[in-house]
Amino acid sequence: MYLIHAALRAPSTGVQLPAHAGELVRAFADADAAAATAADVDRLGGGGTFGSIEHVSTHPGALPGPTLGVYLIADSLDEAERRTEVLCRRAFEEVPALRGWTVGRVGVPLVTPYYERLLLATSGLPGRKGPGPVPSS
Repeated sequence: MYLIHAALRAPSTGVQLPAHAGELVRAFADADAAAATAADVDRLGGGGTFGSIEHVSTHPGALPGPTLGVYLIADSLDEAERRTEVLCRRAFEEVPALRGWTVGRVGVPLVTPYYERLLLATSGLPGRKGPGPVPSS
C-alpha cells in the first residue's frame, strides 16, 4: 500500500477546499470501481480505472496549499503516483463541488522536515546541535 499526496490549487484566491473533498474523491473512485469490468479488476488488482483505493484524506490546512492523501494498493510507486494523479484530475473535472481545483505535484510525502527539525534541535550539551552520539553496545 502506498500513501500518495496530491497538492491542490484553488480556482481563485480565498476559495476553500470542501472539508469533505476526500470523501467526494473516494465516492468518485468507488463509483468507477462499481462500473468496472472483470478485465479491469484483473488488470489493476481491484477497483476500476484507479485500482484499489483504500482511503482518501483531506488536509485543507497543509502548506503551501491543500493536499489530498490517497492510500492505494499498486505494484509500484510509479504506478501509484500515476493512478493518483489520474484519479484526482478526473474527479476535479467531473465532481461538481470540486470543479475548478487543479492538481499540482503528485508524489510520496517526504519526511525531510521531521529530520531537519531533529538536526536543528539542541541536545542539551553546550555548543552542540542535534542528537547526541549513539552508544555502541
